[in-house]
Amino acid sequence: MGRLKRSNRPPVSRQPEKHLINEKIQKLDTDEVRVISQSGEQMGIKSLQEAITLAQEAGLDLVAVSPDASPPVCKIIDYGKYKYQLQKKESEAKKNRTETQIKELKLGYCTDVGDLNTKIKHARKFLANGCKVKLSMRFKGREKAFMSQGREKLDSIVEQLSDVASIDGHHSRSGNQIQVLLAPC
Repeated sequence: MGRLKRSNRPPVSRQPEKHLINEKIQKLDTDEVRVISQSGEQMGIKSLQEAITLAQEAGLDLVAVSPDASPPVCKIIDYGKYKYQLQKKESEAKKNRTETQIKELKLGYCTDVGDLNTKIKHARKFLANGCKVKLSMRFKGREKAFMSQGREKLDSIVEQLSDVASIDGHHSRSGNQIQVLLAPC
């Protein structure tokens, strides 16, 4: 059995920290920082080494909250707990974000009344759920000569859905297809 070859790639490192912590604050090339205590009280402007010492005595970290300020603002906090709270806020923001989906219903020029009613029911359900609906009608072969009648058929469908939807994008024609985009009211 042969031995496995090791790749020449460097090992994958963790993501770099977003905040400057403790000794890493020295990258800001500043001797003084504005210090905020764990309880949120202003402690005034202190030397960087004095601020780091205060944080270490409290068993916490000194984190540059606003590194662009003059002098930089640093807070004495538990950095692990702070990162956890930031992650929670980001995940809550993701949960509350709404993404509108576009559901497409494809129709044919020769689609019969029963099938059209079924498509309209589906469109109503999608619109009630807050999704946009894209109605597209494809014309094949000789049907291309009857595009105006297909447009009339789409207009009648839009009219039937006018109580729950409004036209978001007018009739657009691309090649052998006519499309209408409907948004919920």
